[in-house]
Amino acid sequence: MGKATEFLVDDLQDGPLNGFDLKNRTCQTTTIIGDKTYVIGGADDGTLSIEVQIFDHNLGEWVHPTVQGTKPMSCKGHSAVPLEDRILILKKGSKPDDQIWFLEVDTQYVRQQQKNLGTEVVAWSKGVIGNAEKPVVISGPSGVGKGTLISMLMKEFPSMFGFSVSHTTRAPRNMEKDGVHYHFAEKSVMEKAIKDGKFLEFASVHGNLYGTSVEAVELVADAGKRCILDIDVQGARSVRASSLEAIFIFICPPSMEELNKRLRDRGTETEEQILKRLRNAEAEIEQGKSSHIFDFILYNDKLEECYEKLKKLLGLDAFVTAPPKPAVHREINLPMDHSVSKIDDKIIINCISSGLEKESKNLIMLDVSSIKGGAPGRTRGLDLQAIDSFSDGLTEMDQLS
Repeated sequence: MGKATEFLVDDLQDGPLNGFDLKNRTCQTTTIIGDKTYVIGGADDGTLSIEVQIFDHNLGEWVHPTVQGTKPMSCKGHSAVPLEDRILILKKGSKPDDQIWFLEVDTQYVRQQQKNLGTEVVAWSKGVIGNAEKPVVISGPSGVGKGTLISMLMKEFPSMFGFSVSHTTRAPRNMEKDGVHYHFAEKSVMEKAIKDGKFLEFASVHGNLYGTSVEAVELVADAGKRCILDIDVQGARSVRASSLEAIFIFICPPSMEELNKRLRDRGTETEEQILKRLRNAEAEIEQGKSSHIFDFILYNDKLEECYEKLKKLLGLDAFVTAPPKPAVHREINLPMDHSVSKIDDKIIINCISSGLEKESKNLIMLDVSSIKGGAPGRTRGLDLQAIDSFSDGLTEMDQLS
């Protein structure tokens, strides 16, 4: 079990952390997990920047980690609560949707990055109340009709589904807008992001990189929608190997003869291109059926029947006559004056507000038992509820500020 405390710069003058550069710093938290102390914070002119340093007790020295993930914006203070493989950070004086963060110190993503980089790594992940619907990965050979099926879903359920915006290193074409059609990126920047594990899948096409970032999928979920990924089998394999929990669906033609007919009926490719697509389709179908990437295989013989089966797989057959309910977003709103206690996977936040007549208390319970995901994306699955008072067990717990 870890331990977290808050201290001022004066507390460190002759303490065990002496030697760490604390110039111009006012308030920080120290959290001990295993044989390491994580120091978070550091302030200039009254605003706390979110910096991270580590004291390794085995080595007896400070370690400067590589910090990955989206770094939280500065705040006026924070509370730190140690969990098993990460530290929960509750920011003070921030907007309600920017108050819960996690500093990962020993998660699978952090361990992989430490192996890749050969250095100490920590990673930030933003905490989100509630869960998001699992993204849907749809694959299939060219001409199988997966684009038509996706369009039918988007038309019937426009508020439920959304596409992630892919990244590419090629230059924008006429009328293409950055962030709408693609995220246009410098090759060196995208290569580094891929190396840092920030992409679910990527491919090199004619010397340019294309790929789907974790952040692009998270943004769809942030908007309260379910992300659809229309990618090839190789891309689906990469997504399956990632930390993203998704539903994988492969669309098959009823036969190669029918696929041949559909490709020719489109009238958009040359004979050479059609033959190439058919060769690729045979390989993709073989992989789709035998690679254990996909949870479901649908045969698109009759479009309407296939679409109804797709809706049933996604649990949408009950929404044929009733529109889906919009996602409910809950946020935490912490005052500057609060204290934090922990029992098992429950975080009790005691918010104190002072009035002219008396001091009032507002207790919030944050349940972290079902958190999912994490860096380089969001940490979801937090449960939040107000409680009336401390139980007898909670009154005896140490306070973590």
